[in-house]
Amino acid sequence: MDIFDRSQHLYVSSDFDAIIKDTIRFFNGTPVHSIPIPKRFSGTGVYALYCIAQSGMYSKFHKINRTAFNMPIYIGKAVPKGWRQARQLSSIDSRSYELYNRLYEHSYSINIAEGLEISDFFCRFMILEGRESDLIGTVEAALIRKYQPIWNTLIDGFGNHDPGKGRYQQAKSDWDVCHPGRPWAEKCQGIPANQENLFQSIENFLNNLDDEKQP
Repeated sequence: MDIFDRSQHLYVSSDFDAIIKDTIRFFNGTPVHSIPIPKRFSGTGVYALYCIAQSGMYSKFHKINRTAFNMPIYIGKAVPKGWRQARQLSSIDSRSYELYNRLYEHSYSINIAEGLEISDFFCRFMILEGRESDLIGTVEAALIRKYQPIWNTLIDGFGNHDPGKGRYQQAKSDWDVCHPGRPWAEKCQGIPANQENLFQSIENFLNNLDDEKQP
């Protein structure tokens, strides 16, 4: 009979923390841009959105981010085509624009949403391609754990896509309840969360933010 020894299955790397700290350090040093970014660029990787609204429900972000972009409102990733099936681009001449496209999609969502102004939003991003693209999911998760962005942890659904015909029986996301505007979300027929309760959750979240939080 086999004897089970958990320690023989446990992988631990002394280099892992150093790699993650280095990626976060690099990420926080990348330039900040308004959205949508005017110049199309190739690449995949990880990105963050920042809000500097002076009024409205997210006005506290202006105080936090007024001198430096310290607190993201959302963190996401853009992976290469075929990433989940471990496929690579078939040609070295092929270019991937997933990161640019993802930021453009988010710009559109914000632009048509109630209660948001596109001029209040900025982004920074880190391009990870080639072998480094294997780090995309890990870096995204590390950044979300570090910053706990409100649109990742409390108000879910900002990064959602149109579920498509035949799948509209689901409820619209919390984000779409708070910020109506995406046409496909209005087709969702399920029972959504209460908007007033979500607004109260946002207020409570922001009231608990440390104004001096540093990256």
